[in-house]
Amino acid sequence: MTVIAEAPAVGAAGTPGFLWLDLTRQCQLKCGHCHNGSGPDGAHGTMTAAGWKSVLDQAAALGIPSVQFTGGEVTLYADAPELVEYALKQGLKVEVYSNLVHVTDEWWALLRRDGVSLATSYYAEDAGKHNEVTARPSHGRTRSNIAKAVKARIPIRASVIVFDSSETGDETKGELQALGVRDIRVDHVRPFGRAANGQEPCTDSLCGRCGDGRASIGPDGSVSPCVFSTWMGVGNVQDAPLGAILGGPDMAQANAIIRQGRDLSASRSCGPDSPCGPDNESGGGGGDESECSPGFPGSSCSPRN
Repeated sequence: MTVIAEAPAVGAAGTPGFLWLDLTRQCQLKCGHCHNGSGPDGAHGTMTAAGWKSVLDQAAALGIPSVQFTGGEVTLYADAPELVEYALKQGLKVEVYSNLVHVTDEWWALLRRDGVSLATSYYAEDAGKHNEVTARPSHGRTRSNIAKAVKARIPIRASVIVFDSSETGDETKGELQALGVRDIRVDHVRPFGRAANGQEPCTDSLCGRCGDGRASIGPDGSVSPCVFSTWMGVGNVQDAPLGAILGGPDMAQANAIIRQGRDLSASRSCGPDSPCGPDNESGGGGGDESECSPGFPGSSCSPRN
């Protein structure tokens, strides 16, 4: 898979306003830049459906208003539809981040529900270029399902991912606009996962807003400031309450390290369209509730954590 707002998303008592629920490392695609190395051989992790429901209960009790279900490919996680339903029953807003390669009737029905929005990544208007990125003949399916979502009036946003600092993504963005997508960003690949090419993870490549009104929970229950900073684990929801982790000293220390990196690189930007971090301001999962898209070109450094 692989997205700054004017005000941080915060809930009651300073808790985050948004959580990534990273359900699985399994995906039909094997994108060369995938920030968490997901692919056909990926696993679902150790979190059970009951464990994820407990997270949703705790999130709602903490006053966290929004979650995103992501991966890997969320539609490959068998319990994901049940978890979306459960989140809605808890009064949470839901965004589903999908590659839109295969969407079942059950998923289309869920995506049409009030309180649910959709997000996806798109790599090129040219099928060959898009398929080269995904290592699968995925372009036609993703494109047609984007069009289907627009026709069904499902709130959808798309991230156009570019791989060179000289690229603007304008042609691909234009195609999405022609399909009816109105919520679009262009971002560069970040050097995490397979895109790191063996380099150690580095806070200089983060947007600097990780953990600022948001946090991520991985397939093994590990909590991190965002989906790109998973090496900076601050606790595990299988061992401790979510609220204690989010307000704990490890999260505070990780945030301080990330802020230090931001202060040292104040001129960084995430991509052609925007500064780093969640910056979609439209509805349906936008604003500070949106996810952090790949957006900062690679750099070499030693991890500060």
